[in-house]
Amino acid sequence: MKKKKIIVYDPYLDTLGGGERHILSIAKVFDQCGYHVDVIWNDASISDRLKKQFDMDFSHLSIVHSFFEGNIVSKFLETKKYEHFFYVTDGSYLFSGASHNHVFCMYPKKELYKATWINHMKWSNFDFICNSHFTKSFVDKWTGKESSVIYPYIDFRYFHKNHTGTNKQNIILSVGRFFRHLHTKRQDILIKAFNKLQRENNMFKDFKLYLIGGLKEEDKKYFDELVLLARDNDNIIFLPNASQTTVIEYYRKALFFWHAAGYDINEKHSPELVEHLGISPLEAMASGCIIFCPKKGELATLIKNGKNGFVYNMMDELVQKTIDTYNIRNTLTEIANQAQLFISEHFSYEDFKKRVITHFHLI
Repeated sequence: MKKKKIIVYDPYLDTLGGGERHILSIAKVFDQCGYHVDVIWNDASISDRLKKQFDMDFSHLSIVHSFFEGNIVSKFLETKKYEHFFYVTDGSYLFSGASHNHVFCMYPKKELYKATWINHMKWSNFDFICNSHFTKSFVDKWTGKESSVIYPYIDFRYFHKNHTGTNKQNIILSVGRFFRHLHTKRQDILIKAFNKLQRENNMFKDFKLYLIGGLKEEDKKYFDELVLLARDNDNIIFLPNASQTTVIEYYRKALFFWHAAGYDINEKHSPELVEHLGISPLEAMASGCIIFCPKKGELATLIKNGKNGFVYNMMDELVQKTIDTYNIRNTLTEIANQAQLFISEHFSYEDFKKRVITHFHLI
């Protein structure tokens, strides 16, 4: 019997971000259900990079050269070979011959979902799958189609039981790529907030702020600006391009986790600039960190303020809530427990796999 095949095309695959991990995790479930997975990319070495970055093995995976440079007919015939076609759009679409076609929506940027008459024709045999309800609310409005939501899962390695015990140190952690565009993680705000925290509160004099994230060559100028901003505080430590092992280590050590993506952004006007999901805060919750995030995007609905974490609007509020929380230390364990319980109930791999199997009728 001929093995069923799916194909994945993500033009941003080499960013190796949370969205890439998410769509490949969906493909991994197909792999476990007996499908062969093809991934479009013009450099076969991407396979080793994906395995190293995501620690994800496939039984049947091939890297295939892009056929998107072909004409309408050739693209239709190429996709016709597949049962499922997963497409992360860069704003362009195609007439696909696959049996089932899916646009995977990683972030709500209006330019990617232009409802022209030709796009509506191309969308006629596509469904739209979003990574969050926040993304869905905009995609549905822009496309006029009812999309679905499939949350990612949080890897079991991030779960850590002894979260507010002796292993926790006086560390405030932030994890996010160092870059200025799109939903930038705004490490500049975190540096300013930390300087204010230490300057005005002696109890935080021994705290350290660790800033961990991926760094690409084209973002080096922004990174250098951050280093310059932090130059007078030796308690601010940068760890660019840290290994996954190091990231997990600091999740487990950190008492607090600060996040600033979407800070001072009007999410109704610029939804693409806020955190449309927020993988790193969710990983921090699984690791027992007390998290503080802007009241924006999907995180505004996932974080129950004072229950499983905290949301804030302005920098001064972030600083004050950190102080207030640290002053009432008997609440730290309960908040950490509630955070980890929330992640285990909503973002486990078992639930993720069931959702994928059910959504795509794989069994």
